[in-house]
Amino acid sequence: MPAAMATWLVTIAQLPTEDPAARMRVLRTLESLGAAVMREGAYILPDSPANRQALDALADYIAKTTGSAQVLQVQAASESQQESFQRLFDRSARYEALIKTVESLRVGFGHSDPNAISRVLAKQRREFDAIAALDFFPTEARKRAEQALADADAAVRKLRFATQAQAALGAGEKLQRRTWATRRPPWADRLACAWLVRRFVDPEATLVWLDKADEAPRGAVGFAFEGAHFAANEARVAYEEMLARLGLQKNAALAKIGSIVHFLEMGGEPVPEAAGVQTLLQGAQRRAPGVDEWLAEAEKTFDLLYEAYYDPRKG
Repeated sequence: MPAAMATWLVTIAQLPTEDPAARMRVLRTLESLGAAVMREGAYILPDSPANRQALDALADYIAKTTGSAQVLQVQAASESQQESFQRLFDRSARYEALIKTVESLRVGFGHSDPNAISRVLAKQRREFDAIAALDFFPTEARKRAEQALADADAAVRKLRFATQAQAALGAGEKLQRRTWATRRPPWADRLACAWLVRRFVDPEATLVWLDKADEAPRGAVGFAFEGAHFAANEARVAYEEMLARLGLQKNAALAKIGSIVHFLEMGGEPVPEAAGVQTLLQGAQRRAPGVDEWLAEAEKTFDLLYEAYYDPRKG
């Protein structure tokens, strides 16, 4: 559609004054939709069915409080006016701030823990997704931010796996009634590995959580840290490595959980359920007084995921 022919949705609202909570709810809803402020009481969004539906619902809500609102369809009168409207939605500054944060992480390459840098990058990826979701008119800044994340992620992966080697398991070595060791802090990969061990590999396992400087107990099976028997690599998280080496990768439910864990740890192909799993693991962390209690809560999440994904016809 030519720029001069584009249409817009303008909400003219008299916001509730006697109900501060309702007023704040309206403003937060407009913000979550990505609406731009033209002036006090006037908010604009690109015309689309989704925006129309959301604004109509918001206008109904405002009318039920002590305010009033009208949603108008407005056509840009000229190309210059269209451009001025579009400038209200320019997300370049937010992308530039994200790029600056990502590039600043390079100072720590070779000095800071690559896993810690990777977690910061994962947070920046989520920030990018949040910006992009409301970026109605993408610019070069978006492409540069996306490229900065991809470059940093690739560099961190090389740091994480450049010198990493897995400890060998002896031929025919039994994995039952063993001590299994990993490092703190736990997150998706380590928690999922611990769940997998206790649910499918070694129900009587003794789990040990090592601090950074601790050596694994003699005879322990290590997982999800550098040099462990089951360690992450450039292609797979430790959980996926454990599935592959223990012959469990054909279990579709376990593999699906692996895709969630992979995204939470390494990014890549988005998995719709990942955000919900992340929220549950974070909630479990907040309510748990220690790592063992955190694992116990996390195991409930993985149990429910497995039951949801498991198809007895496929095994």
